[in-house]
Amino acid sequence: MSLLNVLSQTSSMFQNFGLQIGPQYDPLFYDVMIYIFGTMLFGVFLLSVISFWLRRKGLGGASAKEKWTQELEKYFEKEQIGLIPDATHHW
Repeated sequence: MSLLNVLSQTSSMFQNFGLQIGPQYDPLFYDVMIYIFGTMLFGVFLLSVISFWLRRKGLGGASAKEKWTQELEKYFEKEQIGLIPDATHHW
């Protein structure tokens, strides 16, 4: 009895799927799916453009990014971070 139920469910599933892609399909279903998919693709594209812009220009523009990197370089030089060890310094 269980096998018969499984077979009837699968046949009804394939019949419903055949009606969706056959001559009796609902055209609005595919239109709405394409609109949703297109909206998702546009959202991903827009987020990638925004993230690329923020990575290239920084959040506060070029001057703020340059000032932040200059302050970081001054700190590294003061603390001697990232220097290659040589004979004059014994780490």
